[in-house]
Amino acid sequence: MFEAITERLTETFRALSGKARLTEANIADAVKEVRRALLEADVNYKIAKDFTDRVKEIAIGQEVIRSVTPTQLFVKILYDELVRLLGEKQEPLRFAPIPPTIYMIVGLNGAGKTTFSAKLALHLKNQGKAPFLIAADVYRPAAAEQLAVLAEKVEVPIYREDGTTDVEGLIRRGIEAAKKQAREVIIIDTAGRQTPDADLMAELAQIAKAFQPTEVLLVLDAMTGQDAVTTSQAFTQTVPVTGFILSKLDGDARGGAALSLRAATGLPIKFIGTGEKPEDLSPFYPDRIASRILGMGDIISFVEKAQAQFDAEQAAKLQKKLEKNKFDLEDMLSQLRTIRKMGNIKDLLAMIPGFAQMKDMDIDEKTFKHIEAIILSMTPEERRNPVIINGSRRRRIAMGSGTSVQQVNQLLREFEQMKKLLRSFQKLQSQGRDPRQAHPLFRKK
Repeated sequence: MFEAITERLTETFRALSGKARLTEANIADAVKEVRRALLEADVNYKIAKDFTDRVKEIAIGQEVIRSVTPTQLFVKILYDELVRLLGEKQEPLRFAPIPPTIYMIVGLNGAGKTTFSAKLALHLKNQGKAPFLIAADVYRPAAAEQLAVLAEKVEVPIYREDGTTDVEGLIRRGIEAAKKQAREVIIIDTAGRQTPDADLMAELAQIAKAFQPTEVLLVLDAMTGQDAVTTSQAFTQTVPVTGFILSKLDGDARGGAALSLRAATGLPIKFIGTGEKPEDLSPFYPDRIASRILGMGDIISFVEKAQAQFDAEQAAKLQKKLEKNKFDLEDMLSQLRTIRKMGNIKDLLAMIPGFAQMKDMDIDEKTFKHIEAIILSMTPEERRNPVIINGSRRRRIAMGSGTSVQQVNQLLREFEQMKKLLRSFQKLQSQGRDPRQAHPLFRKK
């Protein structure tokens, strides 16, 4: 996400880096490029102009101190203003003082409303809540079935009725069913339309009036750019929306919707969808998004994703094996499986400072399947002691895994490189130094 704007801003910073100090002239040039980057990202013109005017005003009034370069100061100003534009702080979901909490999910067809309902249910379940889904889209064919399939996948109960058009009655009976099961949070997946027409708005407004939901969350397709902002304004005029969900942000290289919504409506973005899987949902943190837009990575989110898959006992065992230089291919397979559970590899690497600017980074998810197949085609002894894998064994492993001998050779080479890197990490840690210095990208010149 945000690749295009990040690339454009990086070029702007590079041009500014050759300047000895900030002047009105070079600030004006830099601000002009920032405005162009925002417009190319499909940010509303007025929002882009107001933003860059403010950046210019602040930058001109700043004095560069000796320990900070002009580029660093300009990036800091941009970062602060981006955080402000995006909403300043993360806005958590509100919960009713007396259960059940009711979340009403609204949006146009195709925005990802039903998928988000299930994702939210899983998110709440992982937080120790007891969610309950109500399939209240009585118009779209198979909408209830889609939600039922997703509900089964995330193991959350659902209420549905087939053949009814009495939406309010369905929701009322669903809420009663949830209360009987002592469910804490009720998620209502409402009907959508192709466009925000008057009938849809009236129906949603009536549902909100009848059931007084704790939050009304509008799901918007991030890939539609300024159209998402237009849709948000159409909904908020009639429906008591309390926050936005940006779906498909993983497929949006521009980010105009994310950058425009708060300024255009005054309402917060609550969550972003980062993939198709039920677990691909993240709270929206303005500071972290600003950091990623500026190519500074998002190491906090990366660590949180890692911790979600972290097994302390397994990590302790791995630490001991590293200390004894006994890291083997079974350990490598275990670590790769953990990484895959964290999400899309390209998205993960983009969170690490320095990797976002690597334009030639080409990582095929199928590569991980090939690695897994190759390692699983080895005998336990070969995994524990790869030095015994000679030519005939390599041919056998290639045939068994459906790969080539060259791919097997490449894996064994990469395994040795991984061992060396991990040993370097451990050595630096034991010396109290930054482990990233083991990687060439972070090594001090």
